[in-house]
Amino acid sequence: MTTSPIRPATDATEKVRAARDHLFAHRDDYDGAVSGFAWPELSAFNFALEWFDVVAGEHPDRAAVTIVDADLTARSWSYGELSRRSDAVAVWLAQQGLQRGDHVIVMLGNTIELWEVMLGLTKLGAVAIPTTTLLSSDDLAYRIAHSDARAVIAPAETANTVDAATTGILRIAVGADAPAGWVSFDGSRAVTAAFVPPGPTPADDLNLLYFTSGTTSATPKLVRHTHVSYPVGHLSTLWWLGLRPGDVHMNISSPGWGKHAWSNFFAPFLAEATVFVYTYDRFDAATLMQVMDTHQVTTFCAPPTVWRMLIQADLSLLTKPPRELLGAGEPLNPEVISRVRAAWGPTIRDGYGQTEMTCAIGNSPGQVVKDGSMGRPLPGYPVVLVDPETGERGVEEGEICLDVSTPILGLMDGYHDAPERTARALHDGLYHTGDIASRDQDGYLSYVGRSDDVFKASDYKISPFELESVLLEHPAVAEAAVVPSPDPLRLAVPKAFVRLSAAAAADPGAAAGEIFAHARARLSAYQRVRRLEFVEELPKTISGKIRRVELRAAEAATRERPAGEFSDRDFR
Repeated sequence: MTTSPIRPATDATEKVRAARDHLFAHRDDYDGAVSGFAWPELSAFNFALEWFDVVAGEHPDRAAVTIVDADLTARSWSYGELSRRSDAVAVWLAQQGLQRGDHVIVMLGNTIELWEVMLGLTKLGAVAIPTTTLLSSDDLAYRIAHSDARAVIAPAETANTVDAATTGILRIAVGADAPAGWVSFDGSRAVTAAFVPPGPTPADDLNLLYFTSGTTSATPKLVRHTHVSYPVGHLSTLWWLGLRPGDVHMNISSPGWGKHAWSNFFAPFLAEATVFVYTYDRFDAATLMQVMDTHQVTTFCAPPTVWRMLIQADLSLLTKPPRELLGAGEPLNPEVISRVRAAWGPTIRDGYGQTEMTCAIGNSPGQVVKDGSMGRPLPGYPVVLVDPETGERGVEEGEICLDVSTPILGLMDGYHDAPERTARALHDGLYHTGDIASRDQDGYLSYVGRSDDVFKASDYKISPFELESVLLEHPAVAEAAVVPSPDPLRLAVPKAFVRLSAAAAADPGAAAGEIFAHARARLSAYQRVRRLEFVEELPKTISGKIRRVELRAAEAATRERPAGEFSDRDFR
């Protein structure tokens, strides 16, 4: 076991702690939290050295990470253990020739080595590029080439995929014996020396590179984050999640995507809480609730897909519901929220952010939650709605933008090696998210859709998300995506691509009639779904988000009515 010393708090540590403690003091006070919050001003900061190790010195035995395997066996690693192990990893990575500023692909699943490597790279000052293990060799080759990676850290069993993508960089194998040409990560376990940083870590040095999920473009964007933008910027996420010291926080998210860093790394560690992970082979709602009960999960965040699967089960199986329930990734439809609230008591609180930033908008703890709304701007985030055509600010419905006239710590440094793409997102004193929202009289924002997805039918603006939410209320609909379908009279009409539930799949014609009737009863005339096509699967990104851009392009190219398409006229 390594013997790294307890690192003392620095001036930067205390500045971050003061900002965090302000949020703790105003846990249920939205106005007080927002009005009194200021991002800490930091010229140098290293999250692993000046935060995690300091917490480890104060609470060495507190669980930092708990992992429950598919067979329900559990193992915890304390803050003290992870502090020592990440020191050893930093020393060992330096021995392999890596140094400050080097770019490293981290292609690991939810195993403890992921947290050891992320902390170790941060201590070293190298740049982590978290990446899912599900990538094909072509996808990985793209990421290696566009991120200027010098090394790949990956499970030994992915060696064929990695070797097919590249052979010219350092390859480190985690797990089984290292394949030929690879270095075994087990070598780090022999290190006993404490890590000695070469000097302060400049706050604006690059810390992370994240590829976006690529829902609206052919290729993913590569987002740059500094040693403060995610590490300190996630103070807003911590407050939205409602985390407290000692909490057991469970977030269902795959490594390699920004949300994993949000809720499985930075926010819980900023709160001095425990990251809780259940690595199931196949999702089973009953077993998930059993695990949550057994390990007393206090805060739980999951994407809409998981929430929709949960409400198909007997929610009463969870006898001790978490104090805080969160949804993120895509907006939740109101029916899911109401059913969970009826069973468990707490209300699922939605939040909004992007890979490019931390949580910027959310339903915060202790506040009125309006079903269907994603909440209000969070501390440190000056959100404005801008008319995408005229540029007018302060409109009731428009593009979600951030006023960057004063620095926003949680916002990205830009897109890597893409100045034109960065300029398209950051101009006129604003960061443009590309998402459309509406604002009510109380300042609550409701998601309308991606600016690329919103379309007009008979000169009415159509939000795919709003229509999809209604469709998902019908028991025959497992998943839905709405896109414009060309129409000679109306220019376009809403068409839904639907994946049927198992029970409804036996009789698609009857299901189509029921779904059209359901939509007519709940949507305004101009919003009604006019065409319907059933599919086995919807096109998705690797992270599971629906790629409407593919459906929209295919529909625009269609010249004749597909054989399996239903029209609302068929059921009048």
